[in-house]
Amino acid sequence: MNKLLCECGHENPEGTTLCQKCGSPLSAEEKSKKIADMRYEGSAIRSKTYNKSIIDKVWNFFSSVKVGITLIIINLIAASIGTILPQEFYISVATDAEKEKYYSDVYGWFGEIYYALGLSDLYSSLWFQLLVLMLGVSIIIASIDRGIPLHKSLKNQRVKRHTNFMKRQRIIGEGKPTETPEQTLQLVEQSLKKLKYNVRREDDSILAERGRFSRYGAYVNHVGLIVFIIGVMLHLVPGMYVDESMWLREGETRAVPGMDGYFLKNDKFILETYDNVPQGEQIKQGVNVVAKNFQTDVTLYKQKENSVPGQAENLEEVKQYGIQVNHPLKHEGYAFYQMDFRLNEIRTMVFDLTNKETEQSLGQISIDLTNPQEVYMLENGAQVELMGFYPDFSGFKEGVPQTATQTPNNPAFIFKMITPETPEGETSFVAIQQTLEPEGDNIYKMKFSNVETRHMSGLTVRYDRTIPILIVGGIIFMIGVAIGSYWNHRRIWIEQMADGTIRLAAHTNKNWFSMKKDLDSLTKHAHLPQYVDQQEIENNEHVETEKDGKTL
Repeated sequence: MNKLLCECGHENPEGTTLCQKCGSPLSAEEKSKKIADMRYEGSAIRSKTYNKSIIDKVWNFFSSVKVGITLIIINLIAASIGTILPQEFYISVATDAEKEKYYSDVYGWFGEIYYALGLSDLYSSLWFQLLVLMLGVSIIIASIDRGIPLHKSLKNQRVKRHTNFMKRQRIIGEGKPTETPEQTLQLVEQSLKKLKYNVRREDDSILAERGRFSRYGAYVNHVGLIVFIIGVMLHLVPGMYVDESMWLREGETRAVPGMDGYFLKNDKFILETYDNVPQGEQIKQGVNVVAKNFQTDVTLYKQKENSVPGQAENLEEVKQYGIQVNHPLKHEGYAFYQMDFRLNEIRTMVFDLTNKETEQSLGQISIDLTNPQEVYMLENGAQVELMGFYPDFSGFKEGVPQTATQTPNNPAFIFKMITPETPEGETSFVAIQQTLEPEGDNIYKMKFSNVETRHMSGLTVRYDRTIPILIVGGIIFMIGVAIGSYWNHRRIWIEQMADGTIRLAAHTNKNWFSMKKDLDSLTKHAHLPQYVDQQEIENNEHVETEKDGKTL
């Protein structure tokens, strides 16, 4: 590493603009400035010094403030796109086909594109997580790049500073005090301590400092953001975050998604409504019935030890509970929320095998739509074979029946009917209010007789171990905001020269009004020479020059 030698004899790392020992300017650019750049105390910043290797270029890219702001904007835009339509975890469907149909049915062509582009599950997508990761890397590198040099400079501040350093501060002052030299420095120390400054004195030089910790506010912000981003990305780690939906029919027992070894049984679904006469807004909105209570009475079971995963036998009952809106079932950090319901889902359909001409029945078959059989035997030698079952019949594609979902919303069947009169069998396609006989007129038909229904509950299972991490990240971030917003770093350098002249310089990272109030109090109490604000003078000269230009 190359070294920069200051006229004071101190060796500084390459990239340093102000000598670490005396504060004298080292670079030509810094020497040309009337007021010193105190953002990083003139310390060497890696991104401003090296740009040769691949590592240097990657480091410089992510340490750039412009890149960091761009990544923040891109993340915000991407996150806002995910709020245009509800994300998949907010809709009460289970399969991918049902999700695609939901977005198409509810939002039309826009919903189809939204789903096709993967925006319906944006926050879990790899590209979004990659964006968040890049932002996190940018924050970490930018913090290291600037924070560590700044910390070293502030920690190793010298009391005595070079004349060039003193004269190139924004606020300076120089002159003979009215008191004796020793009395003046004693009054200065006394006054600065009263103003709650930390005062250091070396011979005839004084450095007074207050609120140094405020310089770390931005870096505390960064730490909070990094902790928050880690919490968000932990959602992808198995066992850290669960947000699953499950539909549970009355009487049905199913394994709980994301909760290994647990099963949930829907004992009963209850829908209670207000017994009122529609009026006012209720009539305007066309609402005849107002719901009073949605409730699913459930039993939570746990597998016994050494059970085969997914095996629903010999379960141990854990607890019974009535899940209501805003009153979830909670167990070991998991919560089951009542999200949706469906009434009167078809459970069983009953058909008669009937002679079309005589209407004589050869017997009934009862088809459990959750567990249909391949063959149904009847008396007198007749039988019905179930050649095809389409729970949610959506039409034909190239002559083949299709189903949109596995939910029995619109069941359809292909039957093969074998009777003593038709031993070769007759084929019939049967759907609701639709019967087709692809092989010509049949002698027999499957005549709809009866239907049994049951209710379904839509439940959401949630488990989030990242919440404490997110809370800690948020608290750290807000502490950083408070530190950076309500405090400022003020420094005053005072030097007494051999002839008794006092030289004064002052700097703050913000709130120059309060800085000047402190200086006013100090100069009055210690009888110091009046200070001047070089930037204010420069601005006034610039304004006067502009006025003169306009006048001419």
